[in-house]
Amino acid sequence: MAQAQAHVGSAAPTVDHEGQEHPIKLYLVVWGWLFVLSTFSYLVDYFHLQGYLRWSLILLFMILKAGLIVAIFMHMAWERLALTYAILLPPVLVLVFVAIMVFESEYVHALRTMAFGGP
Repeated sequence: MAQAQAHVGSAAPTVDHEGQEHPIKLYLVVWGWLFVLSTFSYLVDYFHLQGYLRWSLILLFMILKAGLIVAIFMHMAWERLALTYAILLPPVLVLVFVAIMVFESEYVHALRTMAFGGP
């Protein structure tokens, strides 16, 4: 019995890795991209861009940074596609509805201006 335990104890330890491990290089590259995108976002203000170009660039850089964070740091890139759709599709639909409301508000504003007069 003691020999059997000694034999079992002398076996090479096995390490089971249940989770996924990703190389640190991936996280450093993503961190670098986040730094570059943040720099571009600040450069929009530095060069005094105005109007739709300013807001389009700021929103573009913001969406790209959020996508990198969700994909890599929140491990969404390694999840099942159905789970990815379940998490990402509702915010995308909210953005679509907000865009529809923006266009609708311009139409309503034009109608009110025509009906009631104004500036």
